[in-house]
Amino acid sequence: MAFSARLLSKSRQLYGSQAILRQEHAIPVRFYAKEAGPTALKGDQMLKNIFLEVKKKFETALGILRKEKITIDPDDPAAVSQYAKVMKTVREKADLFSESQRIQYTIQTRTQDIPDARTYLLTLKDIRIKRGLTDELGVEAMMMDALDKVEKEIKKPLMRNDKKLMALLKAEFDKINKQLGIRKEDLPKYEEQLELKIAKAQLEELKKDALEAMETQKKREEFKDEAMPDVKSLDIRNFL
Repeated sequence: MAFSARLLSKSRQLYGSQAILRQEHAIPVRFYAKEAGPTALKGDQMLKNIFLEVKKKFETALGILRKEKITIDPDDPAAVSQYAKVMKTVREKADLFSESQRIQYTIQTRTQDIPDARTYLLTLKDIRIKRGLTDELGVEAMMMDALDKVEKEIKKPLMRNDKKLMALLKAEFDKINKQLGIRKEDLPKYEEQLELKIAKAQLEELKKDALEAMETQKKREEFKDEAMPDVKSLDIRNFL
């Protein structure tokens, strides 16, 4: 208990700034401030409005995290589900994007000026890789094969603004979805599965950070004779 208490006080900044809101999982400022203020505002006033909006959302998120119990156990489905539930509440109360919405936003911003279907698909692949997502079903290869088939048939690169020819590609994609058993009405289920995978990954990072923090503190003279607590016993609310 003594080790836990002193680790708590000496590691508060680590958990507050790294573990709970790790940079790679934190919402970028543009997502906090997506409704920051009218574009007519200029200079300092606009920056002030953005800052206040970010501050409000950040405080809302921390307020929820201070109340909800999170168990750092990525191997426990119940703990993962609870963590995902807490983070969903944070997003809803603080008006933040879900991971799916963030991916959609990234796709929209990175592909809006891409004229051809091939570059579009390659960009989607690049986004997936950078987001750390896996293509377990091999869908990307199937989509590229479908594009190859269409372009071979039309004997030219497929342009995204050609609605008639793009319909041919969409028809091929529909065949792929049917083959894989993917239905549009099941999208909410797929989004939930994605959020659980992300929750598990974040808990794994939290566990890693907690163990590293304890190992660091263990090397200090005042901790050398004390046993490290089980990570699952730590109450993150006390670190915020």
